[in-house]
Amino acid sequence: MRKKFNDTGLCIPGRHYMVDTSEKIGQIIELVEEGEYFTISRPRQFGKTTILSLLAKQLNERDDYVALKITFEEIDPDSYGKQEHFICEVLLMILARLEFLNLTEPASFLEQQIEQITTIPALSRFITKFVRDMLPGKSLVLLIDEVDKSSNNPLFLTFLGMLRNKYLQRNEGQDHTFHSVILAGVHDIKTLKAGIRPDEDTKYNSPWNIAMDFEVDLSFSPREIRTMLRDYSEEKGIVPDIPAIAEKLYHYTSGYPYLVSKLCKFADEKIVPRREEKNWSVADTEEAFRMLADGGYTTTLFDSLGKNLENNPELYELVFQIVINGKRFPFIITDPMISLGHLYGILVRSEQGHCRIHNRIFEQRIYDYMMSKFMRKQYHEVNGFGGPEFHTSEGLDVTLILRRFQAFMKEHYSSRDEKFLEREGRLLFLSYLRPIINGKGFDFKEPHVGDERRMDIVITCRTRRYVIELKRWYGAKYHQKGLEQLSDYLDIYSLKEGYLLIYDFNKNKAYKEENIPFRDKEIFAVWV
Repeated sequence: MRKKFNDTGLCIPGRHYMVDTSEKIGQIIELVEEGEYFTISRPRQFGKTTILSLLAKQLNERDDYVALKITFEEIDPDSYGKQEHFICEVLLMILARLEFLNLTEPASFLEQQIEQITTIPALSRFITKFVRDMLPGKSLVLLIDEVDKSSNNPLFLTFLGMLRNKYLQRNEGQDHTFHSVILAGVHDIKTLKAGIRPDEDTKYNSPWNIAMDFEVDLSFSPREIRTMLRDYSEEKGIVPDIPAIAEKLYHYTSGYPYLVSKLCKFADEKIVPRREEKNWSVADTEEAFRMLADGGYTTTLFDSLGKNLENNPELYELVFQIVINGKRFPFIITDPMISLGHLYGILVRSEQGHCRIHNRIFEQRIYDYMMSKFMRKQYHEVNGFGGPEFHTSEGLDVTLILRRFQAFMKEHYSSRDEKFLEREGRLLFLSYLRPIINGKGFDFKEPHVGDERRMDIVITCRTRRYVIELKRWYGAKYHQKGLEQLSDYLDIYSLKEGYLLIYDFNKNKAYKEENIPFRDKEIFAVWV
């Protein structure tokens, strides 16, 4: 069977190209050996299930551990209506794992008693006897995947409370229970609100407050991505520039496991087969990024991204200000909206302590989504300027685009107030630009270069790239600093020409343009 890059469900060694995660697994095993209880809470499609599977496999290969991996995705929702049904479902999953591991005697012991275990206290007593009598000399580890399916159910919280009490009693030398319990889901169960009875006020009384913080980084580093690329290259018999490709993959994904695999899959299955040369280049990775970032392609992950923003207007506004208007906010995890954005994998903390979008693919998808929404609802009159005069044999006439946009703003928006222009001036330009390059080029955001100053728009058209920086006019001193930043950005792409679009909110502003020689660059600037 030919190996492939996997972008659906569990990754399986031997069938899929996989990152070497042995270092991560080793860190988690250290927690297990210390008898810790914890939750692996990460966003959707972040590799949680694969990590649990590899962890269980490695523990079961040892003589001193038995790891039972179950998933609450298999539990019938109707089972939460009655305690005995929920308990039976959990025990049947455990029984199946015992039988698969050929643990005949423990499986028989469970099968004989399963019908009598109908309450949480009875389940607690069974766990005590099972750990004490059935697995001498072995540490029993319980791994539960997809706990989000049950996280707000009172019966599930009661189940966790029982595990917590047994953990505390074990530490006092008064009980036998699981050596380690690991839950996996999007939510950190420690933050759940536990309701004692439906008619009581909901309280912060998490039944999982015994759990330690899980700090193992599950994202893929460039070094780890290289291990997967080496495996791929050896099987294909090619010699790509693995370090450069790994860095580019990380550049676009920030190590988000699903996105890394998806870019690799696009390059391997959609890009490389189109040509005779089968070696994989950095340019192929860039093309894969454009394919994945394209609004015409979607996945369940991207669908969830849009739904999470639409269902939370405050989060939408926060992300809008970051993505569209380049605002910076301190990353304070106790802020409910920042915490929610972090939970969904949208927001992370930058090195400078600010909120940033997790990765460039998410930022581009959000950018396109918000652009489309505003163009459809508010800026439809900006559309339709995609004339052939903007295109040359080499690419785009960006100077003409900026001049025409300046004239458009002077005619249509010169009377609008500062607040409107400050919030939506960028959207006006982006809406103006989109039909010009639609189908002939690609515009994307290049976030957080250097000191987090934004390189607002990078356009690729044919074989050329264009960098357009959008700035607000604060005077000559800041203008000089802006030129320095743009010059530095141009160096990243080895360009000698750049463009500045300057929004001037002074009442007596002049609609002007200027060609500015700066260092070894030529910068064309227009004021609107």
